Amino acid sequence: MGTAVVVGSGPNGLAGAIRLAQAGLAVTVVEAHEGPGGGTRTSELTLPGVLHDECAAFHPTGVASPFLASLRLDRHGLRWLWPEVDLAHPLDDGRAGIASRDLAASAASLGEDAERWRATFSPIVRRFDDLMDEVLQPVVHLPRHPVPYARFGARALLPATWAGARFRDAPARALFMGAAAHAFGRLDTPLTTSVGLLLAASAHAVGWPVAEGGTEAITRALVAELAELGGRVVTDLRADSLEQLHDLVGGRPDVVLLDTAPAGALRILGDHLPARVRRGLTRFRYGPAAFKVDLAVEGDIPWTNEACRRAGTVHLGGTAEQVAAVEKDTVRGRMPDQPFVLLGQQYLADPSRSSGSVNPVYAYAHVPHGYTGDATDAILGQVERFAPGFRDRVLAVSTRGPAKLEAYNANYVGGDISAGANTARQLLFRPRPALDPYWLGIDGVYLCSSATPPGGGVHGMCGFNAAERALRRLGVG
Repeated sequence: MGTAVVVGSGPNGLAGAIRLAQAGLAVTVVEAHEGPGGGTRTSELTLPGVLHDECAAFHPTGVASPFLASLRLDRHGLRWLWPEVDLAHPLDDGRAGIASRDLAASAASLGEDAERWRATFSPIVRRFDDLMDEVLQPVVHLPRHPVPYARFGARALLPATWAGARFRDAPARALFMGAAAHAFGRLDTPLTTSVGLLLAASAHAVGWPVAEGGTEAITRALVAELAELGGRVVTDLRADSLEQLHDLVGGRPDVVLLDTAPAGALRILGDHLPARVRRGLTRFRYGPAAFKVDLAVEGDIPWTNEACRRAGTVHLGGTAEQVAAVEKDTVRGRMPDQPFVLLGQQYLADPSRSSGSVNPVYAYAHVPHGYTGDATDAILGQVERFAPGFRDRVLAVSTRGPAKLEAYNANYVGGDISAGANTARQLLFRPRPALDPYWLGIDGVYLCSSATPPGGGVHGMCGFNAAERALRRLGVG
């Protein structure tokens, strides 16, 4: 039996660890935090009994992940729950774009854009599973489903602003642009349409579910699966060097997976890194930050638009043009007065997170990288803009700006919860241009965080892909 050490117990680290353990390796996962999970943790951040997701909250890629699906994590208590409406994007005139698992109903709600929306997303939804098999790998690979992948790729190359402009009315344009804004970057650059297409299509194909009891349920299920395979998780231990990892398992392990940002890999591996790999990781760019606000709210949010009252996720940013403008400002280091805000009402699908009539509300704004100001009022203002009287229902507030987010999870460099800027170059080649984007040029050592393909999301595929590369080099199945 060989040995493996995985640094970081986020979903990618745990997925990689599980895949290695499946192949017969003795796996130890090292976590600096007092508990496992990385961005998939849940805590009482405001009032007793009110459960808030620490970072990751909605899981379209989790329920669509081929590897996570293969694990049958329901055996370990993981249960997905869906809201009535998956996604809503309100406008100042009281209308809203909405998306749910019923594509026909979603399209019909978009009025004059109904047929165009249906024509845009029907082909993707129809071949969604095949497409996910392709996009959850490095961009350059030999596809098993070349036709849907090629069709998607041709459209994905466009800037989101171009693709959004194909819709005639404001609700459809805003709905698409809000989905594209998950790229955490400028929306007038190539390849940003890919994010909008995938996330909007996922709302129709698999929905945007939550995990019952909080996102931490995903972590618990993955840790239980790893333990069943003989792996272990060591918490409250910060990895500082390759030699420390060797000492941990009594010799050089056959595989080391780093579920860290490139900055973490540089720190841990130091002079062991070949010069070309060091240069590539040093040049890696981080993107805009998040400013997170968790709220305990009495009752429901008084949205002007009725559909928002049934939506698990609400995007707050106004029109497509306004969203594109504030995202450009954010990338340029300017804090907008009305930032793009993602708001979560997870309790609508999962009432177990509430305490009586007090409900948890999750929100974060896109802010400049390393932003040191306080965006709390701007976030609350965006909610009040579309739900007058909201502030009067807030009972407690907990905030985390970029510095606190990085202190909570070292992978969030400068508050970048995406683990890297989603520029066209880094969407195609992350973390550096290489035939094998996971291998770090040291025998048996690989990067497996969201800084590697396919990027952010609770899907575990970065860890799975890195583990597969490691096993292939070892000649182990």
